[in-house]
Amino acid sequence: MGFVIVFSLLIAGLIALMMGQDGQPILGLSPDQFAQATMSSAIAIALVGSLATRFRGRWLEAIRALAIWGLLFLGFAAAYAYRFEFQAVADRLLAELIPGRVTAMPNGEASVARRRDGHYSLDMNANGVQTRFVFDTGATNVVVRAEDAERIGVETKGLVYNVPVSTANGMAMAAETRIATLSIGNIMERNVRALVAKPGALHENLLGQSFLERLASYRVENERLILRGRSR
Repeated sequence: MGFVIVFSLLIAGLIALMMGQDGQPILGLSPDQFAQATMSSAIAIALVGSLATRFRGRWLEAIRALAIWGLLFLGFAAAYAYRFEFQAVADRLLAELIPGRVTAMPNGEASVARRRDGHYSLDMNANGVQTRFVFDTGATNVVVRAEDAERIGVETKGLVYNVPVSTANGMAMAAETRIATLSIGNIMERNVRALVAKPGALHENLLGQSFLERLASYRVENERLILRGRSR
């Protein structure tokens, strides 16, 4: 009997959706809301019917089982309602466990969580080689450590270190170069102006304005750095 009621309810709901005009309310609800209400009602009827059959004559056990299902439903509803907050906590945890972890977003943006020290480190691909950079709006150029330059395919022999750069250790000299491809997530820039710092001058590579100025935007939301590339 319960199956017949559930099946009839679903068929009636489907007919109402098919006969209704596009976008017009059904019983005061939008088509999406009506479909959700129909499905929820069918599930509730099926659940109550199952409990009534299984716990016939044992109403206390039935009520206990129904309460457990209700708590589970509320738990899932709360998890969905606070999914963005949970995501932020998970991102912070992963940022601590996997510093530089980049999330490629469906809209073409790339984001990374803030480190404990307040900086943003990003795992990027420089000439196809994974390389970690620190987000630095104060750096005019992308600056690469000498120790990483050859690893990403930059020819360091013959470089002229005649460009002064400011580092955490003070002023240092760097040499001009170009990075053929520099990418993060779905964002890729080609022929990026860069500097190679003298050996020992830098502890971390810097992602400066020669890359950032090519982006459509970059912003900070909920302790995440979000980069958006320009549409091609």
